[in-house]
Amino acid sequence: MIVFHTDLDNTLIYSYKHNIGEQKRCVEIYHEREISYITQETYRLLQKMMKPEKCHDQVLVVPTTTRTIEQYQRIHLGVGAFSYALVCNGGVLLVDGKEDKKWYQDSLQRIQDSTGELYKALKLLDKDMRRIFELRFIKELFIFTKCEQPETVVAELKEVLNTEIVEIFHNGVKVYVVPKALNKGTAVERFRDYIRADFVIAAGDSTFDISMLEAADQGIAAPELAQCYPFSQKVICPSAEKIFAEAALERVLRIKMID
Repeated sequence: MIVFHTDLDNTLIYSYKHNIGEQKRCVEIYHEREISYITQETYRLLQKMMKPEKCHDQVLVVPTTTRTIEQYQRIHLGVGAFSYALVCNGGVLLVDGKEDKKWYQDSLQRIQDSTGELYKALKLLDKDMRRIFELRFIKELFIFTKCEQPETVVAELKEVLNTEIVEIFHNGVKVYVVPKALNKGTAVERFRDYIRADFVIAAGDSTFDISMLEAADQGIAAPELAQCYPFSQKVICPSAEKIFAEAALERVLRIKMID
C-alpha cells in the first residue's frame, strides 16, 4: 500500500489571498465567505488518485495538518471523504471522521514531559500585552496565538522555556509553542505502523512539514521550503513553474506508475 501524507494549506489548498488562476474550486467557507480553493487540475488529479480505473492503483491519501478538528472539517474537496486524517500536528487521528481515542491518549503520553513548559508558556502569553488574539491550548497538545512583534515574543519565550523539549516559533503574527515530541514526522512513523504501509510519500511547504518529509520514503518539498532547508536526497523539489499542489500530485502518480 502506498500512503500519501499531504499538508493542506499552501500545499493542497490555497487561501483567497493567493492567485491560483481562474480555473479553481472553492473548498472552504467560513462565516459565509469563500476562503480556500483548489485548482481544477488539482481536483482532477485527486480524483484520479482516489478513484482510479483499477482498484489496486489507489493511493491512500491522508491529510496531515496542524489544523484543529473543526478547521479541518470545514474543508470539502469534492472527491469523497478521506478514510484517515491526521490533525492537530499529528496529535489526533480521525478515522472516517471520528477521533481515534487511543491515538490521542498516546499523543498525550508522548508529550507528558512537555506539560510543565506548556503551562508556563500559557501563563506568560496570557499576560503579554502584545497578544492580539485569544490564547488557544489546542487539545492540550500545543499552544497557538497571534502577537504583535512576534519575533521579540518568541525570543523572550526562548529565554525562559526549555527549548530542548518545546519548540517556540512564529509564522507571521502567529506564535506557536509545540512539544518537540509532537511533530508530523512522528505522526507519519506512527501511522506507517498503524496501517502497515509499504511506501510512504509526503508533501509540504512549511517548517511544520520538515520532519514529515524526512520521515517519508519520498518527500516532496515546496520550492520556498527547499530553498531555506538542507533536505536529504530522498526529498525532492518540483519545478516552481507549476502550482505546487499540481506538481506534487503529478509526482505521486508518477511514483505509483513506477511501482
